[in-house]
This record gives sequence, C-alpha cells and structure tokens, in this order.
Amino acid sequence: MSYSQYERELKFILHGDEEFIRKKIKAFDSDTHFNYLKILEKPFIVIRAAGSLGVDLVAIRGDISFPIEVKFSAKKVLHLSNTQHLIQQAHELREECERAKMFPIYAHRLKGVRGEDPWRISTIEIDGLSGSNKTLNRRIPKVHTTKGGNITLRWEDGMPLNKFIDYLCH
Repeated sequence: MSYSQYERELKFILHGDEEFIRKKIKAFDSDTHFNYLKILEKPFIVIRAAGSLGVDLVAIRGDISFPIEVKFSAKKVLHLSNTQHLIQQAHELREECERAKMFPIYAHRLKGVRGEDPWRISTIEIDGLSGSNKTLNRRIPKVHTTKGGNITLRWEDGMPLNKFIDYLCH
C-alpha cells in the first residue's frame, strides 16, 4: 500500500464507511470488531489536509475535532526527526494546536500486522485544553519526545485505534 492508501484507510474508518470497515475487521477478535463498528453511530467528517504543518487529515464532529498526522512503517519504532523540516513541522503543529486549544493525533499504521488492530494512536501534551479535549488528551498515550524536541512513535506504546473509537463513541 502507498502512503495515500493508509490515509484513505483511516479516513474511511473514521468516516464510518460500513462496507470498508466490515472488510477490514473480519480477522479481529470480537471486542476489536465491536469497537470498530461503534464509529458507524458517531462518524466524523474527515478531510484530507494539505498544509505546511504536516497534518494529513482533519476529523470533525460536533463534540470534538482534531488534526491527524498519519505515519506508517514496517518497524514498531518510527523516528520523526529525519530532517530539520520534520522537526520544524512538529514544533509548528504543537504551537498551532496550543493556540487553537486542540490536540493533534499521531496515527501509526504498522505494516504486516495480522489478526490484531494495526493502528496505534498517540498525541502530545498540549497546554490550555479544557473539557473533553483535556480529558481525551490526558487519556491518549503520549509520543516519546527527546530532550531536543524530536518525536519518536512507539507502536506498542500507542492506543489501539479500536480503543480510541470506543472512547470517542461513548
């Protein structure tokens, strides 16, 4: 799959595309299967973003909205510090989210996963949040940030997408 195919996969899931979701969840256990189906009752409008902040998607719903940076890899650890450009994007995204009182989602898709949820969700600590944004930001695992401000996504430390959906749809 190409990068844009992973973006589309996450977009279809959060949008609540029933046919797509039912195909994707066939091999999952019953809890994961059930959690994915919850998005059908409370779907998002999901917009592909083409901004300089590195945001790939924006999920919008009446009660919550968030920018999403989609990453995929064949390895469980992904370093987002390959270039000065990526480091600058991460800093700008944090600043913009703090300014807008919202938080970003990092969605890490591990390639080659069979029988379990291949997506993991993480975020960064954002100051100044309130209400459900503050509660959800506290609940989602944080990305690893080095002393130099570089971000590392550890797939095993992230929240499975199905658990994220379960929480969002309560």
